[in-house]
Amino acid sequence: MRVVTWNVNSLRLRLDLVERLVAELRPDLLCLQEIKVTDALFPLESCRALGFDHVAFHGMKSYNGVALLSRRPLANIRTHSWCGKDDRRHLSAELEDGTAVHCLYVPAGGDVPDPDTNPKFAHKLGFLRELTEWAATELRPDARAILAGDFNIAPLENDVWSHRQLLDVVSHTPVEVEALTRLQATVPLIDAVRHFVPETEKLYTWWSYRSPDWTRNDRGRRLDHIWVTPALRDRLRGALVAREARAWPQPSDHVPVLVDLDL
Repeated sequence: MRVVTWNVNSLRLRLDLVERLVAELRPDLLCLQEIKVTDALFPLESCRALGFDHVAFHGMKSYNGVALLSRRPLANIRTHSWCGKDDRRHLSAELEDGTAVHCLYVPAGGDVPDPDTNPKFAHKLGFLRELTEWAATELRPDARAILAGDFNIAPLENDVWSHRQLLDVVSHTPVEVEALTRLQATVPLIDAVRHFVPETEKLYTWWSYRSPDWTRNDRGRRLDHIWVTPALRDRLRGALVAREARAWPQPSDHVPVLVDLDL
């Protein structure tokens, strides 16, 4: 089974790129974030035309929103809210074999890494704290589960173009990394991409729109992740970051991340 996660940055705007992604990467399960469309206007028939007979979505106008597009049946579809906000950041479902799939969009956190002066950063930390409490009770090492999405944190030194220069930049600050590491340690969850790509190797999934030449500067960050429970570790077969998608016409600033599993 091929799982792909992608922060599409507006589903309706980039439906043609989703079609290209499906043609080139051929996912069985596609987790989308920042779909930026209400449920009433979700392009359901367009998604089904791509071969996904089973679709779940949890969207809102102009912001956030997550979706699961699957070639396999989805059951027990659930939405989750954290920090008392209905901001459409967590959607889950179960596959036929009982594997739970969670599509996540962690808050970005704004520009100032101080929860006392920046409510967006406080929200990000609170979201991770509540998600960690949930994971500690809901996820088990012997149960099959996949967590995929835009986590908005680059946790490792080689997940950013410059560890030293980004220590004070939101997405790579020690407090965020610690919060994400605490979440990962609850089961513990396996970083499926780094399972295949050594931590010594630079790896990015996001490049800012502000960079005039992202290929030459290559100032990226690895913000998009796929994690699995220990029960799926031995079923991991491969991983890929589709870096070329950043050069597609009208691209998202994120690129698709792919993991193959035996399911």
